[in-house]
Amino acid sequence: MLTRRDVTKGALAWMGLAHLPFGARAQDADYPNRPVRAICMFPPGSGADISVRYFAAKLSKLTNQSVIVENRVGANGNLANEFVSRAKPDGYIIYIAPGSSVLAPAPHLFKKINFDPLNDFEHVTTLYSTQFLLCVDGASPIKTLPELTEFLKKQGDKASYGSTANTGVIASEFYKSTFGLKTVEVKYKISQNTYNDLSSGALAFAHLDFRGNAGAILDGRVRALATSSDQRMRALPNVPSAKEAGINEFIMAWWSVHLPAKTPEPIISKLEGWFNEIVKDAETEKFLVSSGSEPLPGNRKIARDMLVRDLESWGRWVKIAKIEPQ
Repeated sequence: MLTRRDVTKGALAWMGLAHLPFGARAQDADYPNRPVRAICMFPPGSGADISVRYFAAKLSKLTNQSVIVENRVGANGNLANEFVSRAKPDGYIIYIAPGSSVLAPAPHLFKKINFDPLNDFEHVTTLYSTQFLLCVDGASPIKTLPELTEFLKKQGDKASYGSTANTGVIASEFYKSTFGLKTVEVKYKISQNTYNDLSSGALAFAHLDFRGNAGAILDGRVRALATSSDQRMRALPNVPSAKEAGINEFIMAWWSVHLPAKTPEPIISKLEGWFNEIVKDAETEKFLVSSGSEPLPGNRKIARDMLVRDLESWGRWVKIAKIEPQ
């Protein structure tokens, strides 16, 4: 005769949970029952930080739990990458990040990293796609990309451009290699400093993130000449795409959610569902489009497949850009 214990055990086995300790199963079912920490690899107040805080606030409403944003800045995102990869896999550390530009390029930009971008994480889902804008000082007489290109060819290595985020670095190199430019790169750790030198005329151009520089772009303090991809931006429909501007290679970044490897399946499934609910919300679409991005709902397979693809792409892009690993 079957007992209640036998029935319960059978049901759990059917669900793939019987091998877990009862306490762990109860915790997973009750997740989250305490505050969650959302790791952000960018500094407070940056455009990317605003994005992480938006999704953290939305997740907090869905779960009725506090979701606290924790900024772990440094080493081109590797401090945050390593921290999350080593965190306890219980769902209380989540990573909202541009997987395409912090996880995918890491093995190609650094001689040694202390994490495996593919296997040390659970890749929960994609959130949105975004691109950078090739910009000049708003007070510059240069109004189009052909005008900038002509100017830079005359300047040779006497002109400079700014770089901060990995996506912007590659986009700038695509532009330079397409037209054979010798413009000198100036590296910045903080995007605000890139903007400051661009708007003062110290830099000839820079690829900027629209979310963090929307005010300056919309009011004309800096002028966008092209996007970084083969698509225009809904927020700036009059700015040509890189493809339209004659640039041969394009780059589109995408954001995603990640957890430490071996996080229990029920927690991954819950977070996948919640984040997709957030992404598909009309308010989120408005937030994303107004900041130069596009909703990109997905799942674990899509997120992992996109990361695999971009791990390969970054190997090629780094060679095109002639970037020496640090």
